[in-house]
Amino acid sequence: MTATLTKDRAAGPPPVGRATGPRRARRRGRTVALLFVFPALLLLGALVLYPVLFSVGRSFFDASGTRFVGGDNYTEMFRDPATLKAIRNTVVWVVVAPALLTGLGLILAVLVEKVRWATAFKLLLFMPMAVSFLAAGIIFRLAYDQDPDKGVLNAAAVSVHDAFAGTSSYPTARARTGPQGLTQGHDGSYTVNTTVTPGGATVALAMVGVLPKDLPGDASPAYPAAGRKAAADEVRGVVYLDFTPGGTGTPGKVDQREKGLPGMKVEAVRDGRTVAHTTTASDGSFQLSGLHTGSYTLRLPESNFAPPYQGISWLGPTLVTPAIIGAYLWIWTGFAMVLIGAGLSTLPRDALEAARMDGANEWQIFRRITVPLLAPVLTVVFVTLVINVMKVFDLVYIIAPGPVQEDATVLATQMWLVSFGGGNDQGLGSALGVLLLLLVIPAMVFNVRRFRRSQR
Repeated sequence: MTATLTKDRAAGPPPVGRATGPRRARRRGRTVALLFVFPALLLLGALVLYPVLFSVGRSFFDASGTRFVGGDNYTEMFRDPATLKAIRNTVVWVVVAPALLTGLGLILAVLVEKVRWATAFKLLLFMPMAVSFLAAGIIFRLAYDQDPDKGVLNAAAVSVHDAFAGTSSYPTARARTGPQGLTQGHDGSYTVNTTVTPGGATVALAMVGVLPKDLPGDASPAYPAAGRKAAADEVRGVVYLDFTPGGTGTPGKVDQREKGLPGMKVEAVRDGRTVAHTTTASDGSFQLSGLHTGSYTLRLPESNFAPPYQGISWLGPTLVTPAIIGAYLWIWTGFAMVLIGAGLSTLPRDALEAARMDGANEWQIFRRITVPLLAPVLTVVFVTLVINVMKVFDLVYIIAPGPVQEDATVLATQMWLVSFGGGNDQGLGSALGVLLLLLVIPAMVFNVRRFRRSQR
């Protein structure tokens, strides 16, 4: 025992370096980690933290930045009608766009699983994400153009409308002034001032304002129709273009080289009621038969002269915000579909097969199994899109024309317009930026917490 104690004393205390070695290693690791993180922290502070702090401070000063005004900018922000409209439009964006995108992404992700060429279909839907917001805005600005010759959506709307409702025959036609006595009504129709009786002479209704090249291809000379006799129970007449190439004709008289106006609707009116109607033939002649003895008034209804249908005013004050949201959906639907599709691929297939074996149809499986299991993914997609739509700027600024810019403005565009787009009030613009930041922070915190819970 004495020998053992002597040996222990001879060994002495353990070296200091062995005990402190792990601490030094950890300290060295922290130092190396800080060195690697420092450039990122520097950029984060310069590009994010400093602008945020500067904007908060700038929001308490006036437009020039020299006089402290306290909370006046925040008070003015909620008094300005344009800002209130921007807040209202932002609320519409937050409520409508993320919900529609999440729903479309879910439906497409489920349907794509049943498509044979699923990869190609996903690529096609995701492709708009590769287009910048600037280019997408220009594309949809042209697509929404009011002119059907330029805007593809209005071209389609006009084609469908004309296929079902038809179009007017001669929108530019008007009656020739003179002894003919055609009077235009408030609704755009033309009425013959003098009455006609069955069996009388042929009535010649002269019209001008139609270019010869715009006449229908089957239009034929009206001269032969002007000399036809009417039966005892009918009224005959001719509607013609009172224009002779070269200007050699006689105004108000049917000349041999003048053509009729086919397809023109003619009505016989008696006691304020239409008793007969017909349509002119290729030579412009018309015949109203089965008329009783008495006097009648001839009328060319307004449908002959109605202006052509020009489509929908997509970029008008009423539809400009839904139109821009439609462009946003085109861009981001592929993003939502791919994320939800990734979550869909991780679902337990045995649960789906078991439900099918128990007799559940596809709608019941989708509603009671697929959607509840995808709830975490759907929530992340929805919140991410909420954050994104709060910052939307490019599409609104590019698609909305100048006259309706205020009707489509959101907080991001209003902040730019107030600060740099003519307002030159960077104090109020900074206050708008702070408001936008305060609205985005809760969604960001929710997403971060959700991500941490999923990691655990």
